[in-house]
Amino acid sequence: MKLIQFLKDWTLPVAITVGTVCYLTFDLVPALDSAGNALAPIFDVIFPLFVFLTLFVTFCKVDFHQLLPHRWHVGVLAAQLLLVAANLGIIWLVKDDAEQKLLWEAVLTCIIGPAASASPVVTGKLGGNINTMTTFVIISSFVSCFMIPTVFPMLEHTAHVSFLSAFLIILQKVSIVLILPLILGWLVQHHAKKMCKKITSMPNLSFYLWGISLSITTGITVKNIVHSDATLRLLLMIAVASLILCFVQFLIGRGIGRKLGEEINSGQALFQKNTALSIWVAYMYLNPVSSVGAGCYVLWQNVINSIELWDYRRKHAQ
Repeated sequence: MKLIQFLKDWTLPVAITVGTVCYLTFDLVPALDSAGNALAPIFDVIFPLFVFLTLFVTFCKVDFHQLLPHRWHVGVLAAQLLLVAANLGIIWLVKDDAEQKLLWEAVLTCIIGPAASASPVVTGKLGGNINTMTTFVIISSFVSCFMIPTVFPMLEHTAHVSFLSAFLIILQKVSIVLILPLILGWLVQHHAKKMCKKITSMPNLSFYLWGISLSITTGITVKNIVHSDATLRLLLMIAVASLILCFVQFLIGRGIGRKLGEEINSGQALFQKNTALSIWVAYMYLNPVSSVGAGCYVLWQNVINSIELWDYRRKHAQ
């Protein structure tokens, strides 16, 4: 019973540990090479499936009448745009230093991406409003769909993808894991009420599904770091910079929310990023090494989420 309670309380760090250990085991043990090669395409399929199921379960609980824009949405988006602009300014200043340019491009991938698709899950666990958070995820995704193909080609002129092509590709990826489960959640709420009641009777289901997704994401992140062509010095710089940025975005988001009455939501909205999309666009537009930034960021943001959840449990247990 104590083990089960431990797993419930520390789902996110356990998921990170499992993903790391599993990948390193398959990578370091030659006898498992064939098994690893066979499992790789399976994980490529089940990862988006678990993200889809996580959001579908969450959206079965959403009050669709409450999916409206709020003042804090504007504040968080404005902060994101300012951070992107500041980062671009730094990249322009260090453009002649290849290592520094790579470092700040890696940081950019952690800023410009949309809010994490699963952020309403953690927000709900922290006592936040999943309705306004869901609205922000949708708005943030469309804003990033415009920003990414506008900004990234300016940094790496080797990208041979037009704005429209990139916009449509990113929109397709966002729609599959965000818009489709949103529509299905609405349909289940209105036309399969018994099924909806069964799903909503399991309040932590979406959180545990996200834990499985996080394990897979961690394994991919560790793979990218282990097989990166970057020097150890650059990798460490990217890891530290992404950690600092994680705290900066978290604190700025919380500050905005404190002024506008949505502290939990604003904090999660600005700092919790769709790193899977960020990693993909980094590979598509930038030097692949820059994807390590988003890879490290996903680990840091879930460590912070774990601390938040622990603090929330501690305060509400009193």
